[in-house]
Amino acid sequence: TSNPVNQNLMELLIMIDALKRASAATINIVMPYYGYARQDRKARSREPITAKLVANLIETAGATRMITLDMHAPQIQGFFDIPIDHLNAVRLLSDYFGERHLGDDLVVVSPDHGGVTRARKMADRLKAPIAIIDKRRPRPNVAEVMNIVGNVEGKVCIIIDDIIDTAG
Repeated sequence: TSNPVNQNLMELLIMIDALKRASAATINIVMPYYGYARQDRKARSREPITAKLVANLIETAGATRMITLDMHAPQIQGFFDIPIDHLNAVRLLSDYFGERHLGDDLVVVSPDHGGVTRARKMADRLKAPIAIIDKRRPRPNVAEVMNIVGNVEGKVCIIIDDIIDTAG
């Protein structure tokens, strides 16, 4: 469900429904990006939990299994009553970068505190140090870098994140 999320989500639901009406025995969907994953909880009163609504829509349409990649919030798997295969891209990406022989000046960077575990896994596989960007979000889609923890000056940096929408 990449951009435009609403249109692509609706097309997915229509395809699932068409498959169900054509008597498909199973309907496995592959959704590398789960739209609305950031709306997995109520940050303020009267906000919807849209990640749960999307899960309900996918199940109601008739999907029997979903395969996804690096979900923003892994607990979203609990919103479903169908099997979810939540895959991780670290191995694939670290193999790719490892084959590029980027040298000894490689640093894996987490763009926020929430991505440190992912960055550490990749750094371990590449035998590289990590750096962390300490940023604040004064409002949606706006990020202010407060500090960088770790040495990135003159280094080849790989920034790994789960979702990149503004790359801010």
